[in-house]
Amino acid sequence: MSNSATEMLVAACLQFLQAHPPFDRMEAEALRFLTEHVRLAHYPKGARILSSEMGVARTLYILQHGKVQVRASGAASSNVEPAPNTLGPGQIFAISALMAQRPTSSAYVAREEVFCYELPADDFFTLTQKSTVFNLFCSQYIAGLLRQSQQQLQLQFAQRAAEQKTMNSPLAMIVKREPVSVAPDTSIRQVVALMADRHLGSMVVVDDGDQPVGIFTLSDVLKRIVLPGTSLEQPISSVMSVTPQTLPLAANAHDAALAMAMHGIRHVLAVDEGGRLRGVVSERDLFKLQGAGLRQIRHAIDAASSLDVLQHAREDIRQLSLTMLAEGVGGQEITQFISTLNDTVTRRIIEMNLERHDLYGIDWAWLSFGSEGRDEQTFISDQDNGIVYICTDIMDREQTQLRFLDFARDVNADLDTCGFPLCKGNIMASNPSLCLTLEEWEERFAQWVRTPEPQALLNATIFFDFRPLYGRFNLAHRMRLSLFRQTSGNPLFLRMLAQNALSVSPPLGRIRDFVTSDDPEHPGSIDLKKYGVRLFTDAARVFALARQVEATNTATRIKRAGVLMNLSPEEVAASLEGFNFIQLLRLRHQHFEQEHGREGDNLIRPDELNEIERRILKEAFRQARKLQARLKLDYQL
Repeated sequence: MSNSATEMLVAACLQFLQAHPPFDRMEAEALRFLTEHVRLAHYPKGARILSSEMGVARTLYILQHGKVQVRASGAASSNVEPAPNTLGPGQIFAISALMAQRPTSSAYVAREEVFCYELPADDFFTLTQKSTVFNLFCSQYIAGLLRQSQQQLQLQFAQRAAEQKTMNSPLAMIVKREPVSVAPDTSIRQVVALMADRHLGSMVVVDDGDQPVGIFTLSDVLKRIVLPGTSLEQPISSVMSVTPQTLPLAANAHDAALAMAMHGIRHVLAVDEGGRLRGVVSERDLFKLQGAGLRQIRHAIDAASSLDVLQHAREDIRQLSLTMLAEGVGGQEITQFISTLNDTVTRRIIEMNLERHDLYGIDWAWLSFGSEGRDEQTFISDQDNGIVYICTDIMDREQTQLRFLDFARDVNADLDTCGFPLCKGNIMASNPSLCLTLEEWEERFAQWVRTPEPQALLNATIFFDFRPLYGRFNLAHRMRLSLFRQTSGNPLFLRMLAQNALSVSPPLGRIRDFVTSDDPEHPGSIDLKKYGVRLFTDAARVFALARQVEATNTATRIKRAGVLMNLSPEEVAASLEGFNFIQLLRLRHQHFEQEHGREGDNLIRPDELNEIERRILKEAFRQARKLQARLKLDYQL
């Protein structure tokens, strides 16, 4: 072809591209590069232009003429099948697959005769380097997909929240646990002891046919037992309220609220068609349906005088978190919300225990580590805590530590009672190796930095994410400054920490979409904590230590370190969207598991996600891979 003919084709291509975004804003040099490297391809009606069966995407497509229909590959097996989409002239496809270097998740078919400008993969990546406009367009495209997925998650949770948290809910849905009941001849002493042991506010009395004949509540103790001096050996039938109010399981929460208001009572009994007891609905249950607000929860925690109140507050935190999911709040905000209120519960437990332990006159602080230290707790976080204190010359160091250990054991036990399980790895303040003076903590950090052995690097991933919850916060600040002094003077440690962060890769397959577990107990699953969240937190920790960013929260670390690393706002936003999406999936999965009576975990099965969720999860992992690529570049790994 002659030079003049080539120039005519280039000019025609240039004229077409300049009429469509993002090419209408593209830099002249980059646009010229694009027009010189694309080729015009023809596809007859019905031709399959691109699909997952064709393997890893090698080309960017810019539709020049005709229409292309987009169908989700494998949508029949998905939970949600997106409607087919149609592309027209000027639109681009295969950006996500090309950037992730994977097969496309959709099939692109010519609805009519189609012409496409096609740009090879190598030239595509060169163009992203030459053109800031085009690079931004690709980043925003991916961020848009992440927002689309979050909206879908929001709709799913909104539906579930509406089903679970409405006054139209049947009583069968409200009563979650098996009712506890006693026979009429059971002694008062036995009933009161059983109520205390099970943390019950009421006890139902049933006959031989399991039909309710009476109810006894905590408010009856004073007026019917204590003041009259009733013998505890008397049968419960002598002090119970007879003919308790009952409603069928098919009745709804409105019916229960009306019955309580009409009869001046606080409990309604749910019975089956045969009149047998199936559950108890309390005023508190109805309050939960209407949604406990943040202010009420905080007030209840701050005023709590017993662990029972704090246990209920923890359940309220969970319910309010579900409401936030339904309202479309992001994963980062929800985990921070959970952590903030859990902090409040922890502080109240510490205050309650300080009434029994004399620590007056000692400067000390309660520290949180791990996900708690990062403000990133989910529904299944356990305890990770420690203590730092000042031991003056006139104090006996051993006796002082023993006082703190006694105090810490009680706090750890109370936290466990309130739903924060004891740490299986004994990362708790009651462990003598984690209840240390400021100087001992500083020396411990210095030792790990000086000798970055595998155990030291593991310790760094846990203990360097520390945050004070109670006491002298300035002690934690001094620990942080000491840590920065140690790490800034030891580039080898940061390099080893970066290498440790790269020991786990995003579970993206070369042939399959994802690399999943072959564990016979959890086949086809991905641990979103180990192979998802960790990828972001480990990278963010290295970035923060290298640039002396004091924040421990992963998102905050990426934002602040990103500025110092000259990352573009679009790159930072894309990373945060990916991290946010993985956290949302974790929260949804944990809630689902616990809702069905199983112990929550972080194991999701990609095959059970719908097509959009799978697509966005792949993009989230790709964002983690980009952070890891930066680590490799910074430390030449």
